[in-house]
Order: sequence, then structure tokens, then C-alpha cells
Amino acid sequence: MLRLIRFELIKTFTRWRTYIGFLAFGMIVPLVVAGLKLGGKYSFERHLLSVLQNDFVIGGNVLNGWFFGLFFMGALWVHIPIVLTIVAGDKIAGEGNAGTFRFLLTHAVSRTRIITAKFIVTLIYTALIVLFIGGLTLGLSLWAFGSGDLLIIRKGILVIPEARLPEHFLMAYALATLAMFVVSSLSFLFSALTDNSIGPIIATMAVIIVSIIIISLPFELFQAIRPYLFVNYFDVWQKVFDDPIPWGVIRSQVIILAGFILAFFLAAVIYFSRKDILS
Repeated sequence: MLRLIRFELIKTFTRWRTYIGFLAFGMIVPLVVAGLKLGGKYSFERHLLSVLQNDFVIGGNVLNGWFFGLFFMGALWVHIPIVLTIVAGDKIAGEGNAGTFRFLLTHAVSRTRIITAKFIVTLIYTALIVLFIGGLTLGLSLWAFGSGDLLIIRKGILVIPEARLPEHFLMAYALATLAMFVVSSLSFLFSALTDNSIGPIIATMAVIIVSIIIISLPFELFQAIRPYLFVNYFDVWQKVFDDPIPWGVIRSQVIILAGFILAFFLAAVIYFSRKDILS
């Protein structure tokens, strides 16, 4: 299995499309940070002061790197799935389109082991891209805006001391990575269902967009469907910034997200094991 995983890692990281996400966010994030540094920060400050100045006295570096690091996490989670599907959606469909599966299956390796290795590498790529984006946004924000306590305005006002923030952000990145594992798993499943690499990308994004619309609308029918949609649990990372941290809720949502990952993977294994490989 380790040889298969190493082989898949080499194949994955020698393809140019693997680096699209790194390059895209590597250019976009510095530009956004530069824009905030050159003047955009003041619009945040004015809005914040207009909300709080009548009831609170605000001092210190409130709009610091931790604040914008959290802002980026909330702003980019919708965009990260796009780059994840580029690699995850190509994992199996790309092999079928290239006609290399017959060669792979001539070796004494089971289909289950092949697809498991591909899935593990997909998760590794997902973790790397999420941690890269998280490290880049937080690192640049701290460099540009300095550090300090984190002010959170969400259903009230909470201030988290700076000494505790690294722990909170590490937990948040871990939970965000788990949520993105679900996206990659779904795209991986769609990749097993087709030999066209474009199909899994479109299908995954369509599912996410429709699901977001459903959970956003206040209709009673949609609210009943909401618990069964995985996007409903994408914000689990935000809960580590609550006080007190709702560990019970986080634990339940982690189990649900892990269940989606396992279900998508098993469905891909079952389908691929019975699939006729014609090329």
C-alpha cells in the first residue's frame, strides 16, 4: 500500500494542475492583504466603530492579524472547494480518460487498494491546500497588521486573549480541513462514476451551490432537509471561537462529517470494483 501511495503522490505532484490552487491563492491573498493594508482596513474600522462606539470604548490594535486571519477563513471557505475538485475530480476520471487503468490492473494489485491509495493522496492534497491557505492568510495578516487580542462580534461580543489564539486557530484549521475532506470525497466519488474530468468538478460545485441555497432559505421544507446536507456542518470550525467552546456540538458534527467522508469513499469503492474498465 505504501508503494501505491508513493506512486500516486509522485503522479499527483508532477502534474501542473495540482499547483493551480497554490498559485491562485498565492497571488490573490497577498493582493487582498496589500489592498487592506493600503486603505481597506479603514472601512472595517469605520464599520466596527459605528457598531460599537455608542456602548464600548475600543482601544489597542483591534483590527490585527488574528482578526483578518479569521476574516479570511470565513471568506474563502466557499472558494477552496473549487481548487480541490480540480485534483480530486481527476483522480479516477483522469486515469480512465488517459486509458491507463488497463495497465494498472495488469499488475497483481486489487482495485480496492488502487482506489484507496488514490483516496489517501486526495486527502493529503486537501490537507496541504487548506493548511497552505490558512498559513498564508494568517502569516501575511500578522505581518501586515500586527498581533493582539481577537475581537469577535457574533451573537454578542467576545475577546479572546492572544496567548490562547494559536491553539484556537490550529483547532479551527483542523476542523476546516475535515470539512474540505467531505468536498474532496464527493468529487472523488463523482470521479469514479465517469471518465470525464470536467464532470466531477461541475457536479461537485452544483451540489455545494444547491445545498447552500437550500440551507439559506427559511422555508420549512428546506429547514427539514438541512440536517442531511453536509454543507450545514461546514462552519464547525467557527465553534472553537465560542465561549465556552461547545465540545459536544463539535464532536457530533465531526462524527457526521466523518460519516459523509466514509459513505462517499465506500460508494466509490463499490462502484469502481464493479466497473467495466474499457480503456
